[in-house]
Amino acid sequence: MGAALDPSAVKVYTVNGEASGSSSSLPDWLTKKREIKGKKRIAKEHVEGTIELIQHFDFPEASNKVKTTRDGHHAIATGTYKPQIKVWDLDQLSLKFERHTDAENVDFVMLSDDWTKSIHLQSDRSVELHTQGGFHYRTRIPRFGRALAYHFPSCDALFAASGPEIYRLNLDQGRFMTPLLLQGDGGEDIAGVNTIDINPAHQLFAFGVDGNGTVEFWDPRSRSRVGILHLPRDRLMPVNSLAVPALPGIDDGTRPAPLSVTAIASRPDGLSYAIGTSTGHTLLYDIRSARPLAIKDQGYGLPVKNVTWIEGGSRMAGEGYVLSADKKVIKIWNRNSPEVNFTSITPANDINDVHHVPGSGLLMLANEGIKMTSYFIPQLGPAPKWCSFLENLTEEMEDQTTRTAYQDYKFIDRGELTKLGLDRLIGTPALKPYMHGYFVSLELYDAARVIANPYAYAEHRERMVQEKMEKMAETRIRSRKDTNVKVNKALAEKLKREEERARKREERRAKKAQAAEGKEDAMEVDEEGAQSSKGGKTSLLSDPRFAAVFQDPEFEVDENTREFALLNPSAVAQRQNGDAGKRRTKTAVEEEEEESDKSSSDPLSESDESDEDKSGSESEDSDDAGSKCPTTIAIDRSLIVSSRNRAMAGQHPCPHGCSRKFTKAGKTTTSSGAEGPSRAAPGTSGG
Repeated sequence: MGAALDPSAVKVYTVNGEASGSSSSLPDWLTKKREIKGKKRIAKEHVEGTIELIQHFDFPEASNKVKTTRDGHHAIATGTYKPQIKVWDLDQLSLKFERHTDAENVDFVMLSDDWTKSIHLQSDRSVELHTQGGFHYRTRIPRFGRALAYHFPSCDALFAASGPEIYRLNLDQGRFMTPLLLQGDGGEDIAGVNTIDINPAHQLFAFGVDGNGTVEFWDPRSRSRVGILHLPRDRLMPVNSLAVPALPGIDDGTRPAPLSVTAIASRPDGLSYAIGTSTGHTLLYDIRSARPLAIKDQGYGLPVKNVTWIEGGSRMAGEGYVLSADKKVIKIWNRNSPEVNFTSITPANDINDVHHVPGSGLLMLANEGIKMTSYFIPQLGPAPKWCSFLENLTEEMEDQTTRTAYQDYKFIDRGELTKLGLDRLIGTPALKPYMHGYFVSLELYDAARVIANPYAYAEHRERMVQEKMEKMAETRIRSRKDTNVKVNKALAEKLKREEERARKREERRAKKAQAAEGKEDAMEVDEEGAQSSKGGKTSLLSDPRFAAVFQDPEFEVDENTREFALLNPSAVAQRQNGDAGKRRTKTAVEEEEEESDKSSSDPLSESDESDEDKSGSESEDSDDAGSKCPTTIAIDRSLIVSSRNRAMAGQHPCPHGCSRKFTKAGKTTTSSGAEGPSRAAPGTSGG
């Protein structure tokens, strides 16, 4: 069983003829205008954008049948008008010769492995034999023929025609043999036989009967019927056409609506049959059962013209695919899941015949158009040996860009139309209504845009120059912090400060834990934990998910908007005060009071950080005590301890701001913790 593929993912390449679904879906006014004014351009685009795999792969009016020889070196097709036969040399990808006939062809069969011998059933009841030298012999059958088959073991050519007879022409003896007379079901009259199939495994004949919906199987050895297959009429026919009056107004009796078998294909395994009907259904049967294994509906209600089993080598999509075609659509589907299409192709012209090149993904179509069509489906199978370059050619087609149909027109809505001042043109030929807007000529749109904004070109040029300068600036050597930050620089700096503060806090906590334990193992564990925590946390600046926040101007934070002011009132007020020059530097007392308020409001969070800040401030004061003047030393905000806390501890700061502290007992302490005799302040007594 082949793997199920999405039908939209299966690519179909047109390598001859018109593309599938090429019937124009453009507006009539656009199609007519392109035909009038752009004939040369359209012809040039058609030549450049199409592939002609086989040269002169066409007929003057239409083609009837197409097949390839068993050796795979030639393709043969019949068409009209005038009725003719054409043979192409596939190794040279060109026409070998063409041969005219007196009547239009109905069907033909290759008698040899190459093109040299063939038998043709014509529309005027004649049968023609052709050889390498040309027309060889002509004979006639009693009734108008519908199908042709050739039984190689007995050299019998079988002709299906209107009526119950199957005519046999023995090419070895050169005479007609006794025809096979179909009995029908219960001796009823048979209107005709539409198709003949000869099973390649056991040579069993299968005849598709017209009108009664049956398939008769005959044994060529005994020349007698060995079985009959009844199609499920109730499942195939519409409800309102199951029975029609035999003689309306005269006879009240009813007769069943006609159901015909139009196509039969046997699988080489000798057990499976695919049967196409006049209602557009394809049924799969096992010869050992009278119930269908699967039913496929073409969807159009048209007679099925071709049914083919897709067979090939290991590179094929699968051995269980079936091709069914009516005159509108070709469908390829898996026999185990007929409700899902492997792919579906809708050609531009009605289909007359479909031929699958064995062991490849190439399909050839005979249709009602001048050019015959060929499709290549890479997912179905490889390219044939005589056109192995086709796979590389289709890969190149994927990279090519096609010209859009609306390139000369601009689609604008009603709002933009009003801005450009073109609303007065509504109802005139200059505007073409389409969906929720209008199509306007690109020249008119450019002119209206320039009139509406005379500086549009200058703004565009300035923007282009600015983008070019930015690209040139990116090549310069710059600091690392600016490489990824183009917008929201204030936010980036804030994030960096927070990350640096968090990093220092983690380092201080690690050192404190290390000093408390005093063990090297603990140090190693802490370092590993710090590294793991550091490696586990991803910086917002380096996270690729948020890269656009600092690079794309669309994500830039506008601090002048009302929404930003509502979310950040303090920042806006601070910026406004700073811009007005009203902001002043706080005094040491104000900063001390502010710090005390913060510590009193959050005592739990301050307890951990106060110890760390104290240890850091005391070490720094001890180092700088001798080098800095007590009266001019700068007061660091992080080193100030609230006066309220000092009073509670029974300590008083030195009036000069140095690291000495006075206690109530009259002793002084330094940052190192050593006590000494108290020294009276200037102007006071020692006692």
